[in-house]
Amino acid sequence: MSGVLERTLGILELLAQHAEGLELAAIADTLAIPRSGAHRLLADLVRCGYVRQLREQGDYVLTTKLVAMGLSYLGNTGIVDIAQPLLDGLAERSGELVRLSVADGDRLTWVARAQGSRQGLRYDPDMGSDARLSCSASGHAWLSALSDDQALALVAKQGLGKPSEFGPNAPTSMKALLAAIAKTRKLGYSLMQETYTAGLNAIGVPVGLPGQAPLGAITIAGPAVRFSERTMLSLVPELKSVAAQLAAASNASPFFSKRMARR
Repeated sequence: MSGVLERTLGILELLAQHAEGLELAAIADTLAIPRSGAHRLLADLVRCGYVRQLREQGDYVLTTKLVAMGLSYLGNTGIVDIAQPLLDGLAERSGELVRLSVADGDRLTWVARAQGSRQGLRYDPDMGSDARLSCSASGHAWLSALSDDQALALVAKQGLGKPSEFGPNAPTSMKALLAAIAKTRKLGYSLMQETYTAGLNAIGVPVGLPGQAPLGAITIAGPAVRFSERTMLSLVPELKSVAAQLAAASNASPFFSKRMARR
């Protein structure tokens, strides 16, 4: 990893994946940065308020400054204001976790959620991170609204990842991925059973206006023991209805309206 900016962003992204913190040696070794250079960058991040040390000579952790910036940005775009009431209603009716992901360039990021269950799947460590396109319901829903060439290019850039990192039914080749995307495109929704995580099922649909590139995806996820295929299929009409409402309201968000104006 070369370049001060690239190294600095690499440190921030790495620490975002380790809420418990990492020591200097682990950060430097993971990112292939000389320890002296990593120490200088970390010192600058501490000085600017983005990182702190848990104790002298201890692990480094992110502060809430980046979180505050992200929340402020989302608030100013109007995305959450538009989406949250619709997500809340869908979560209440389904009793499961509902998430909205937004496309920005070649990334699909989870930006809003609503929890309908009082037990089981509640903690959502993926919020604010990019969806794994190859095996998530969000990823397949989004990719299904693109051409095969576009989908393959996006997944190739992100990578399939290691099979051990995802669910037992995750696609392990581009051929299997294309077949799954073709099925999603034909059905009009992605139906994923233990692909992203073992024991987790999810269903998703793309969010977008007819004739335009998709703005993102909306999904419902729940434990496989109770969120069966039959249950997921029963929610398809309502999921599509909410997606259509989100698409229709997208012009009210500066983030979406600027994207559509550029096309």
